[in-house]
Amino acid sequence: MSLPMEQGILLAAILFCIGLIGLLTRRNVLFMLMSAEVMLNAAGLVFVVDGSVWGQADGQVMFIFILTMAAAEVCVGLALIIQLFKKFKSVDTDRASAMRG
Repeated sequence: MSLPMEQGILLAAILFCIGLIGLLTRRNVLFMLMSAEVMLNAAGLVFVVDGSVWGQADGQVMFIFILTMAAAEVCVGLALIIQLFKKFKSVDTDRASAMRG
C-alpha cells in the first residue's frame, strides 16, 4: 500500500511548520534543537515520499544523508548546551547573548 504523494508532502509541510514555529518561539536551546530535528525529518520525509512515488531508492539515500547531518548537528548542539550550562547555569538563549569572546 502506497501513501499518495499529496498526503505525504502535506504531512511533511505540517511537520516543517511545527518545527519552524518551535524554533522561532522557544528560548531553551534544547527545545530549539528538537525543533530543528523535526524540520530535518520533515525534509527527509519529502525525499522518501518522492522516492516511493517514483519507485527509486534515491529518496532513502538522501534521508540517510539527512540523518547523518542531524547527528552532527546534535553533537555540536549538545556541546553548546554544556558550555552554556557551565557558564550561566541555564540553557536560556537570552543569557547567551551576554557571552563575550
